[in-house]
Amino acid sequence: MSRSSITRALERNPERNRERNAERTAERAPKVREAAPSRGGKANSIRIIGGDWKRTPLPVLSLDGLRPTPDRVRETLFNWLGQSLDGKRCLDLFAGSGALGFEAASRGALRVLMVERSGRAVAQLKANQTRLAAKNIEIVEADALRLVAGLAPNSFDVVFLDPPFGDTAMLQRAIELAVPLVSAGGALYIESGEPVDIAQTPALSGWAITREGKAGAVRYHLLRRENEE
Repeated sequence: MSRSSITRALERNPERNRERNAERTAERAPKVREAAPSRGGKANSIRIIGGDWKRTPLPVLSLDGLRPTPDRVRETLFNWLGQSLDGKRCLDLFAGSGALGFEAASRGALRVLMVERSGRAVAQLKANQTRLAAKNIEIVEADALRLVAGLAPNSFDVVFLDPPFGDTAMLQRAIELAVPLVSAGGALYIESGEPVDIAQTPALSGWAITREGKAGAVRYHLLRRENEE
């Protein structure tokens, strides 16, 4: 699905258009303000760990369910992926804060498609994209499962899946839809509240968990097809 076709599909939704119009004022802001402190006294921000924008802090919103991938987890993940993602096509589904997508773009990804349904989160993602002048990032406001169902097979080299924790049905459906999108030799990253059980996930037949870890409540897994390890 091309960018123009994605945009046309979204424009057919008048309710979504009203939300987007209301947010344009924020998106036009020439400068991104630093995030205000949270109730716990910590800044609401993420920090890019490697690549062109290494150590750059990016503001994120305090929204229910918005749970940026921790620094330590991202550092481990991109060590697994080989640090550089030069020329790779990446999909950051359920983008949220954009922690994974911005990290991939910083490390040389050719294209990063971020999909997020929250209009407020999308406005912040676009502001951060502008701040970085990141031309290799495309941000789409849409329901992740609906959009991903229309994407072409084998169109991404790395797919990041980080759906809301605790929604097992959504995770299973996201995996089913994401698996066909991964190109030959590509990788699927899954972040969840519970370990991924391939035996209990029919869509992952023929796949293997090559790396996995745990950080607090976060379980994270890197998967590849068995004949491509």
